[in-house]
Amino acid sequence: MFKAISSFLSEDMGLDLGTANTLVYVKGKGIILNEPSVVAIATDHKNNKSVLAVGSEAKAMLGRTPGSIQAIRPMKDGVIADFDIAEAMIKHFIKKVHKKSFFANPNIVICVPSGATNVERRAIKESAEAAGAKKVFLIEEPVAAAIGAGLPISDPSGSMVVDIGGGTTEIAVLSLGGVVHASSIKVGGDTMDDAIVNFMRSVHKLAIGEATAEKIKHEIGCAGIPDNGDGKTMTVKGRDLINGLPREVVISERQVAEALSDALSQMITAIKRSLEVVPPELAADIVDKGIMLTGGGALLQRLDEAIRVTTGLPVSIADDPLTCVARGTGMALEENHRHQDVFLSD
Repeated sequence: MFKAISSFLSEDMGLDLGTANTLVYVKGKGIILNEPSVVAIATDHKNNKSVLAVGSEAKAMLGRTPGSIQAIRPMKDGVIADFDIAEAMIKHFIKKVHKKSFFANPNIVICVPSGATNVERRAIKESAEAAGAKKVFLIEEPVAAAIGAGLPISDPSGSMVVDIGGGTTEIAVLSLGGVVHASSIKVGGDTMDDAIVNFMRSVHKLAIGEATAEKIKHEIGCAGIPDNGDGKTMTVKGRDLINGLPREVVISERQVAEALSDALSQMITAIKRSLEVVPPELAADIVDKGIMLTGGGALLQRLDEAIRVTTGLPVSIADDPLTCVARGTGMALEENHRHQDVFLSD
């Protein structure tokens, strides 16, 4: 009886705990929450800290807070950088999902980067347990991404997925429900944002914030030099590094492509290295099926084309790549009888 009541009160969840955004999948309902992985912390005169805001509200405070308030991103490179803040963030999302229940303690499936250490995996589990999870299961991000993208990972043939998140790019070749090869590099959307910030400082002598860099990436970011001269342009506002006054400059798609070239080169090199170590039979499958791109980074203009030209392989972008990992996590949760082999053992 209690078990039935507990099951009713606590809907099981899949958590894509990303460096940039956290997505929550609830069993039987799908993705019901997609918010930035940001927590705003207020410190009083006695140095006591309290959570002021989480998610979208907290992200709006980035770069705009007074001295007594900090907007913190507790995830770095896909793993927990601040244990206490991550716990507060997970607790907030559990409460937001289970707002009608005072006894929420759901089972949770959480994604982790394939390169996460045992210590980092344990930290994620312990944070979720401390936040109120009944039981925590871990799944590697590229596996969840492949499931969410609809790749036939249970078949006896190779499938290759490249998941480009905020903190990391995860590359994996899967076959028979398991990971044949996986690699993870600490290059992702955040790296691209940092590259744009540094470009604006060095070339235009203009200081811009993280939110502005992200906006530039989304609006005129490109993985290759435009065919039509400088391509699209955008007006960017920031602080002049010479005189300290506000100023605006116009930048082009070509300039942003140049700013992103080093990060994208690292990403493509990692993909090529993975292809070099894939067993011949699986390599033949990848020649036929190509590479599947998932994650927010997959939306960068002409990235699929750049990878296709460099590798000579077909490249596809998953439907709604931003939610692929969360959908795959949810599918593993919903259909655990089919996907039980993909969960990581303790």
